[in-house]
Amino acid sequence: MKRYLNMLGMFTAVSIIFLAACKKEGTDVTYNGNGAPPSLSATTSDTIALSNATKDDQAITFKWTNPDYTFSNGISSLNVTYNLEFDTTGANFSSPNKQTVQINSDLSMSYTVGELNSLVANGMQLAPGSSHSVDVRVVSQITPYTSGSASIASLTSNVLSFKLVPYAPPPVVAPPTSGELFVVGSATDGGWNNPVPTPSQQFTKIDDLHFTISVPMAGGQEYLFLPVNGDWSHKYACKDKTKQSVNGGDFRLDLGDNFPGPAVSGTYKIDVDFQKGKYTVTKQ
Repeated sequence: MKRYLNMLGMFTAVSIIFLAACKKEGTDVTYNGNGAPPSLSATTSDTIALSNATKDDQAITFKWTNPDYTFSNGISSLNVTYNLEFDTTGANFSSPNKQTVQINSDLSMSYTVGELNSLVANGMQLAPGSSHSVDVRVVSQITPYTSGSASIASLTSNVLSFKLVPYAPPPVVAPPTSGELFVVGSATDGGWNNPVPTPSQQFTKIDDLHFTISVPMAGGQEYLFLPVNGDWSHKYACKDKTKQSVNGGDFRLDLGDNFPGPAVSGTYKIDVDFQKGKYTVTKQ
C-alpha cells in the first residue's frame, strides 16, 4: 500500500509539472505598442562628394538604434526588418523614384561612392552633373501577434538631408558593340528565323544606350533581342519568363529565358534602355 501511495504521489507531481508547462506554453504574448523610433545618424556631413575617380572609396555609413519593441513578456528578441529609404527633398518619401533598401537585423549600412551614385543616378534617376538634395530615413518593422491577428508595427526615424552631384554611371547593361539591335522570336513576323527581316525587325538607334522599334507582335508568343543579325552566339534575354511582365522589365546579356510577348496581337513599341538595363513594351 505504501509503495502504491508513493507511486501515486510521483504521478501527481509529474502531472502538475506537465500541466504547468502546458499552461505556460499556451500563454498569449501580446504587443504593447511600445518602442522608440530608431535614431538615424551618418558618418558624413550634409554634402557627399561623388566622383568616378573615387568610386571604390567609402562614401557614407548610416547607423540607427534598435527600436526595442516591447511585448507583454518584455523587450522583443525577434529580428527586426529595417527599410532604408531615399527620396528627393520635399517629396515626403512618396515619389515614384523613391528607393528602398531592405536590411534584416543589422543596425548599419555602408555605401561606396560608386554604389551610392548608382542608387541616386540609376535608381532615383537624378540627372548627372546637377546638384540635388536627398532625404534619407529608416523605417523599422516587426510582425507581432496581437489580439489573435498578425499586424505590422512600424516606427520611423528622423530624416537626414544631403546634397550631392551624381556623375554619369556606367550602363547597367553594356550596349551592343555593333551599334545595332534586332528583335527575333515567335512573336514576330519573321519567327525564329535568323537572320531576321530588315528593316522591319531592326531597332532605330536613338543614341548609344537607347533603341526603339514599333513592330507587329503575335499574342501569347516570345522573343529576344540580338546584337548581331544572323548570329545566335549572344542575345539579350530575361532570367525567368514566368516572372517577367509582358510590359517589360530587366534584361541582361545571355540570360537563359525568352521575353514573354503580349497576350493580345497588335502593334507594339519596344523601348530598350541599356543605361538602366530595362525595356518597356507599349501597345500602339
